[in-house]
Amino acid sequence: MSRTNTRWVFAMVIVILGFIIGIYLQDLKHQESTKAAWEANRFNVARFNKIMRFTGEMNESNWSYMRDSIGQQLDSLMILRFRKEVDSLNAIKKKDK
Repeated sequence: MSRTNTRWVFAMVIVILGFIIGIYLQDLKHQESTKAAWEANRFNVARFNKIMRFTGEMNESNWSYMRDSIGQQLDSLMILRFRKEVDSLNAIKKKDK
């Protein structure tokens, strides 16, 4: 075998090994992201089931309590969102000074 053919064979082996390693690493990352997606989906399904059970328990006697509870949770979320916005505005003001 000539020296030129040996170089080409060596280069092809390196390229093929590079593809094999790249595909393997990509598969590892795909498995990791798939696992994370399944865990998030299970969390969302559990949360959805909890909301459905909560909704099924509503009746005339506890509706006002449930409505107030939902309203308090929404108020808390609005307050947290407002605080986040104020903090980001303060950070921008500090950056400009």
